[in-house]
Amino acid sequence: MMRTAVLIFGLIGLCGAQTLPGTAPLTATDDLASRMVSGIDAYLMREAVERKPSANASLDRFRKIVGLIDARAPVTSLSLDATLDSPALLLKTPLFEVLAVRWRVLDGVDAEGLLLKPTRPVVRNVVAIPDADQTPEQLAVGAARRLAENGCQVLIPTIIDRRDTWSGNPRVGRMTNQPHREFIYRMAFEMGRHIIGYEVQKVLAAVDYFAAAKLPIGVYGTGEGGLIALYSAAADARIERAMVQGYFHGGEQQTWAEPIYRNVWDLLPDFSDRQLVRLIEASQTAGPETDRSVRALPPSPRLRPTGRLGQSSPSPSRKVIVVAGEYPVVAGPPAERNGRRGASAGKLEAQAGGLPFESALGEFLGKTPVTSVGTFTIAPRDADGRMERQFRQLVDFTQRKVRDSEAVRLQFAAGKSQDALRSYFWNEIEGKLEPTPGPSEKLAQATELGAAGRERVAGLLEGRAGPARAFETQTRLLYDEPAYRGYEVTIPVAKEVFAYGILLLPKNLKPGERRPVVVAQHGLEDRPQMLVNPQKPRELPIYQRYAAQLAERGFIVYAPQNPYIFLERFRVLVRKGNPLKLSLYSFIIAQHQRTLEWLQSRPEVDGARIGFYGLSYGGKTGMRIPAVLTNYALSIVSGDFNEWISKVASVEIPFGYMFNQEYDMLEFDLGNTFNYSELAGLIAPRPFMVERGHNDGVGSDEMISYEYAKVRRMYANLGLAGSTEMEFFMGPHQIHAVGTFAFLGRHFWWPE
Repeated sequence: MMRTAVLIFGLIGLCGAQTLPGTAPLTATDDLASRMVSGIDAYLMREAVERKPSANASLDRFRKIVGLIDARAPVTSLSLDATLDSPALLLKTPLFEVLAVRWRVLDGVDAEGLLLKPTRPVVRNVVAIPDADQTPEQLAVGAARRLAENGCQVLIPTIIDRRDTWSGNPRVGRMTNQPHREFIYRMAFEMGRHIIGYEVQKVLAAVDYFAAAKLPIGVYGTGEGGLIALYSAAADARIERAMVQGYFHGGEQQTWAEPIYRNVWDLLPDFSDRQLVRLIEASQTAGPETDRSVRALPPSPRLRPTGRLGQSSPSPSRKVIVVAGEYPVVAGPPAERNGRRGASAGKLEAQAGGLPFESALGEFLGKTPVTSVGTFTIAPRDADGRMERQFRQLVDFTQRKVRDSEAVRLQFAAGKSQDALRSYFWNEIEGKLEPTPGPSEKLAQATELGAAGRERVAGLLEGRAGPARAFETQTRLLYDEPAYRGYEVTIPVAKEVFAYGILLLPKNLKPGERRPVVVAQHGLEDRPQMLVNPQKPRELPIYQRYAAQLAERGFIVYAPQNPYIFLERFRVLVRKGNPLKLSLYSFIIAQHQRTLEWLQSRPEVDGARIGFYGLSYGGKTGMRIPAVLTNYALSIVSGDFNEWISKVASVEIPFGYMFNQEYDMLEFDLGNTFNYSELAGLIAPRPFMVERGHNDGVGSDEMISYEYAKVRRMYANLGLAGSTEMEFFMGPHQIHAVGTFAFLGRHFWWPE
């Protein structure tokens, strides 16, 4: 009976109803795309406050997310940085001497800096980390000098600064205004590494050297160095005490407002600064590989509600000391030379409620510090040359990882089932967002309510009774064209999150007929209306009004609004989501998940024939969403298929994303797990097609053909060579709508 009612209401809808049957009226008059983006933002802000630490906050997980995955080179000694004309000894005082040194860190990566060596027996070894715009020499005459005067041997590494002098590749004619830290962050993040992790590796290599002395080891950091000091102490239990100045978060939900090179995937809430303090305070000096869990620890009595360390009396058990006062930090990029939209800019919050420096120093040392005597300066020796070496070593190291990534991905996939790989991609790379129960789930849950409850829910789903509920889809007539009608649609997804799009229904649908559906996806900063465009068909040649063309050929078409719109607004969503292990695709997948469920519930839809066809960022969606959601029967990717990892992370490709403002939806560790051929492997055995214009600047024919050849071979090995193809056409970045339409017709048997 319910099915008959739906068919009757469907016929009424096809005759021109303002609202589709089984849906509530859509009455909103504001910009639904803007409201959708605002809803995602509200969801993320609420999650940042409400989400509780999980039960798997392990040290191994923390190391992974900050990129501590590379074996360090053994460090048995320090090398003096000297020539015949420039001796290593830079300064000698009655209490200590200062030497220019370097030490090994990773394959091809050294640390360079200063060693402050006391003239009397050493009581503690300390790694002192300057701010990113501070030289080791500047730190040596300040806080590090006070440590050395009190019997500490101090190593000061150089850390990458915030200038943009070398951020680019002059060999390919591309330079950027990205701060050096961001330039390295962007390539490293895709490869499962991080500028933070690289700096921590320098600190831990120094700890490796100090460990042989069997003396207490501590870290001190200021500004950016304060972050690195805290992370280093959390990562390695050999670090007995940490002193942090000019850095400490009380309100972790604001981490998104900082420079992008501090963005860490899956950081919150398990590894907030407060949680890291608990991890450090609970640790025992048991060696670098000792795993530690924070899940069972009580709140630290030394943490105020704001997250700042209280000024309690000195205690030998205190392991993290926060120093009062800000260290001045430059947060934004230089003047915009290459059109970037300020993605690096952000405000650095500093801890102001800690101990005065001398009191903090006393707690760090476990005794009253001796009085400092005299003043001096140390002139940096070739500071620019040292910084350039440090920068280029990290760039070269990361670029080797990019070049070697294909073999790493093969090893990652070996022995894993398609389902296991799909689950990993969804959960670990994109981040899984669970939608709230949809209509079919609500109906299933109603079985517990008895016959009356089932009838009530069924009535709501059919639009027969009751007011609109939170889980109801809303629609309204938008287009009434000779061949089709178009309806705006909103579909609830999760709390504040909803999906929005346009459904095109051909007017020649027959009673009881079920037709194939094409989900047509727009690109960056665009809207679904641009794919239909009935009033000005020649205004948008990039899309060739392909959604309308398909509807005119008799396909049902759904054109979703994706949230990569409104410039900085969607980039902020990425920043807010990443620390919560959510990406923009977390929301896009959930929106498509709920949209597919709704489409499959429609009486005119053949649920087994729903395909995806997207251009540009819509093509990116076409690689990722069907790889996860098997409800999609096929996928067509236009203007995007690529040797993706090189496109995103290589500095040898002039058209790559390292050199332009467009792409900020980086995916942590994707380079070691999935390139586009591997994502196509998650789509197989379903039909898959690539549409490629020879003059499309998103890539080169050679790169794209190389990656696609692996897809073609995979389908051939499955005995499905006819289920994949790539069509080249002489044209730019646009829909061609020739081979793709034939592909849809062949695999969806339409026209039948």
